[in-house]
Amino acid sequence: VWAEEGDARGGFGYGTLSGHPEVGEESFVVELAADGDVYFTVTAFSRPAAWYARAGGPVVPVMQRLYARQLARTLRRLAVAAG
Repeated sequence: VWAEEGDARGGFGYGTLSGHPEVGEESFVVELAADGDVYFTVTAFSRPAAWYARAGGPVVPVMQRLYARQLARTLRRLAVAAG
């Protein structure tokens, strides 16, 4: 687990706990570039730990990508609302 907070960059990361159906880590970072553009980066890696996670096969990475896209849409709406 880590957290970072700065003037132009902030984010956090975490890993799964024992007993979770998958073993992995995720990080979420927002960065303000010098030109005013905002970048949102999601980094994730995981592997199945439980039989039912293994049975999910290729569906799990697809769900992770969909979740990351939803986060980006929400961040974009928040940024527009904040002006």
